[in-house]
Amino acid sequence: MLGPVRQGAQMFPIRDHNPSQRTPHVRNWLIGLNIGVFLLTWPGLGGLGWLWEWLALYPVAVVNGVRLHGLLTHMFVHAGILHLAGNMLFLWVFGDNLEDQMGHRGFLAFYLACGLAAAFGQIGADPASGIPMVGASGAIAGVMGGYLLLFPHARVDVVAIIFVIVRIFVIPAWVLLVAWFGVQLIQSLSMPGDGVAYIAHAAGFVAGVVLTLPLFILRGGPAFWARTQGRPPHRAAEYAPSRIPRVRR
Repeated sequence: MLGPVRQGAQMFPIRDHNPSQRTPHVRNWLIGLNIGVFLLTWPGLGGLGWLWEWLALYPVAVVNGVRLHGLLTHMFVHAGILHLAGNMLFLWVFGDNLEDQMGHRGFLAFYLACGLAAAFGQIGADPASGIPMVGASGAIAGVMGGYLLLFPHARVDVVAIIFVIVRIFVIPAWVLLVAWFGVQLIQSLSMPGDGVAYIAHAAGFVAGVVLTLPLFILRGGPAFWARTQGRPPHRAAEYAPSRIPRVRR
């Protein structure tokens, strides 16, 4: 699951303040495809376990030149409903404005390229691993990296759950995204055996920044930030203030 997570504390975005003006068809299609594959393979619904295993990525297999399809198909398979929900939430929040800037085809190519970069990053870190790698996290990390470069000062509503306290607050996108990237680096060193592909997340994020750089330069580089104040270049949405109170067990 994407997002800064600590034992007893969680933080994740629920929306930004500049939803795209055009319908993000590719983002919506990707979300629908991920949900469809999950329903098709989820054991709780009598899903096809063999299909889940076939779609997963096995680093040791790729290194030996077999099951190469997993480099792409692993992006659409998830290990559980929370894994799926967390990934789709981040894609929903950050994907639309990036698709608006890149166009439908460009965004799809970007998304898949970031997922591939994440996969190769994880394979490079542990090429002998036979543990299946699944999830859209690497590709979505790339979306987050691209969003950070283009819209660092976009306002994002974030839900923070700290033990028994629940709060919503507004922060600049760069605070959330830089914190998330830092968590991936730290946990890749301190928690290497917990089953989360932190290296893949970090590799996807870096790939997202690098692959968005040509577009950023084309838009004028820092001059683009000056014109837009580092936010998506259209009028912000107006939301009613949050009424979520402190919640105690």
